[in-house]
Amino acid sequence: MTVRVLLADDQTLVRAAFAMLVESAPDMEVVGQAGTGREAVELARAERADLVVMDIRMPDLDGIEATRLIAADEDLAGVRVLVLTTYDTDEHIVEALRAGASGVPGEGHPPGRPPRRDPHGRRRGGAAVAGAHRTADRAISAQPLGALGGRS
Repeated sequence: MTVRVLLADDQTLVRAAFAMLVESAPDMEVVGQAGTGREAVELARAERADLVVMDIRMPDLDGIEATRLIAADEDLAGVRVLVLTTYDTDEHIVEALRAGASGVPGEGHPPGRPPRRDPHGRRRGGAAVAGAHRTADRAISAQPLGALGGRS
């Protein structure tokens, strides 16, 4: 069973890096790359990806609204969206989860680790960020990637 992945980020270099990582996995393939949120929604519909890796901030239509459109589309009911962000704030994480994202790991946040701390020792982003990261980490690590897809 192969997991079909759509990459959505306005940075070409970021998409290329993720594509290399995905393609290096024997049970995953990149089925499309989008540079805007609107392109991501269109490609999700056209390519029937199992997983969309979505940047939170993109031109034309941001990742949160694109996630909302994908999650609301009955034809895309099995599609999971993983929203990536460098904005480690409660507002962005909660908004992405409410839009229908399956997880919101912060870019650079190692799985299973406590949230980052500011120079004063306080957690960055507060309790909601910590909870969202733990939830996303558990969701990602607890479910085999093969369970995301149903296609072979």
